[in-house]
Amino acid sequence: MNDSNSTLANLKNKVDLFLKERDWHQFHDPRTDVMGLSVEVGELMELFLYYKDSHEVVTEKREQVEDELADVFYWVLCFANTTGIDLAQAMEKKMQKNALKYPVEKAKGSRKKYTDL
Repeated sequence: MNDSNSTLANLKNKVDLFLKERDWHQFHDPRTDVMGLSVEVGELMELFLYYKDSHEVVTEKREQVEDELADVFYWVLCFANTTGIDLAQAMEKKMQKNALKYPVEKAKGSRKKYTDL
């Protein structure tokens, strides 16, 4: 399985099955899932602590970075499953909003926030 031959539905189902097999759905609600997500984002961030070159971290600690990123994604999928959010639909709507806030002619090559463009 890789990005080019997987779907969000497949991944969400895989996470759901993992939880079902262990009878862990009872421990999941939006608050718990978002807290788990926050913890894993912190663990991913921790790998970059004290490094000035973030690409060096990805090179030197690639397996750890992949593991932590997968943990982050796991919790995103848990949250989406728990709340019934369609991630593809939510992402599409958000990208449309972002396109309006960051029109190419104003935002290209700039890292300014939309309120400062």
